[in-house]
Amino acid sequence: MRRIAILAFEGAQTLDVTGPFEVFSIANRLSGGSEYGVEIVAPDAQSAIRTGSGLAIVPDRTTSSVRGPLDTLLIAGGEGVLEAMEDERLVRWVRRAAGRSRRVTSVCTGAYMLARAGLLDGRHVATHWASAADLARRHPEITVDPEAIFVRDGDVWTSAGVTAGMDLALALVEEDLGRAVALETARWLVVFVKRPGGQSQFSSHLRAQVADRRPLRELQEWMAANLGADLSVPALAARACMS
Repeated sequence: MRRIAILAFEGAQTLDVTGPFEVFSIANRLSGGSEYGVEIVAPDAQSAIRTGSGLAIVPDRTTSSVRGPLDTLLIAGGEGVLEAMEDERLVRWVRRAAGRSRRVTSVCTGAYMLARAGLLDGRHVATHWASAADLARRHPEITVDPEAIFVRDGDVWTSAGVTAGMDLALALVEEDLGRAVALETARWLVVFVKRPGGQSQFSSHLRAQVADRRPLRELQEWMAANLGADLSVPALAARACMS
């Protein structure tokens, strides 16, 4: 069984924790129930954590009770990460836990914690698009890709924000159990096993999709799905039944 520890903390992003957890859980069920042992881990002082959205999560164990080797260490992100990474004892735990893990991963701004622990030096990484420039400024020793959904650099995997943690987890499942299991897991979750494009299409480019009138919104959606069609102004006007 592959042992996975997901580090959460006060103010963590809910989906950074629960998204990958669901991916591993469904992959487990599809493959017989014994491939992954997933635990949510919290700093020693916290018997429960409240995520940034207000959801309370009761961890399976505290950091000091995590013993032995790990297959995968996953660090969640969220608005609480900047405070969490000021806890030097927690940073030291991340560094030690990484040393006994087959692979180290982060979701969203969880990359900040890995960078603080010195685990990203000289590597290419991903994080939430809104934090990419700040992470690069804080840590010039790493190369931040603001476009990638996730990046693998050796045994370190980092992903973009929030739902991108599920993309990352599906990639880990594919590496472990094969593409068929990853595809079936994605089917059950009703998501792409590997979504097309980069994260900007789900961030800044969405600003263009805010037309107030329904015919224009529908036209925008059709355009995005039919990029090879005639997208001239006369053709679009005709499709929208407008001048």
